[in-house]
Amino acid sequence: MSHYCDLAPGHPFHGPYHDHEYGFPVEDDCALFERLVLEINQAGLSWLTVLKKRAAFQAAFEGFDVDRVAAYGEAERARLLADAGIIRNRLKVDAAIHNAGVIQALRAEHGSFKAWLDHHHPLEHGGWVRLFKRTFRFTGPEIVGELLMSSGYLPGAHRDDCPVQARVLDARPPWAGR
Repeated sequence: MSHYCDLAPGHPFHGPYHDHEYGFPVEDDCALFERLVLEINQAGLSWLTVLKKRAAFQAAFEGFDVDRVAAYGEAERARLLADAGIIRNRLKVDAAIHNAGVIQALRAEHGSFKAWLDHHHPLEHGGWVRLFKRTFRFTGPEIVGELLMSSGYLPGAHRDDCPVQARVLDARPPWAGR
């Protein structure tokens, strides 16, 4: 079975993501929101498709500014659904807008999306999935697992013999203990 650590090195899209983002702790709520939206949009598609469209997603969702996206109405929804640069799926677009509002509520209660994640850490994968299903839209086991692995809350992003794994561990992801 192939692992991301085998596929990514040297690849123009996978390589930079694998080497500099995947598995590293994410501190910023906009970056966490971006990961959530990208993982939701990956459902049913390849991660390469999403990475190729990442810049278009960043532009379409205004840098993943949580407050701006949470305020989107019908005009913005229609703009997103007409944007050929992103994945034009109504359920995924609606989930992104709804989930931005959820993150606003989590910030009001916990101070940040990251603080909410930290509050619930550590959970096993199944516990995270149940929590996300109660809290967000369009968050099944694969989406939740990849979001949390990519942002350092669950292990498994890199093989132990991958050179990036040492850098991830140096960054002290939540799963490794702080």
